[in-house]
Amino acid sequence: MGLVSEILLLPFAPVRGVGWVLDKVVRTAEDEYYDPAPVQEGLINLERARERGEVDEEEFAERETALLHRLEEIRAYQLRQAGPGGP
Repeated sequence: MGLVSEILLLPFAPVRGVGWVLDKVVRTAEDEYYDPAPVQEGLINLERARERGEVDEEEFAERETALLHRLEEIRAYQLRQAGPGGP
């Protein structure tokens, strides 16, 4: 961009700045939401709870299924983000 266009677009700088910040917030939220580590930790904790007798087999199966579906959702998202040439 030239100097003239920079001067003309100067009043819009706050709007561009807010857009940049919102983009960063959305990306950070997506990174946290699609992080598989908490789900994997949940599976480990669920298995430990079952071993200690805190969770019966029926509840274990229901919770395990939900966590595994969540991991599938995360993996699908990661594959979409990687694009056609991804992992």
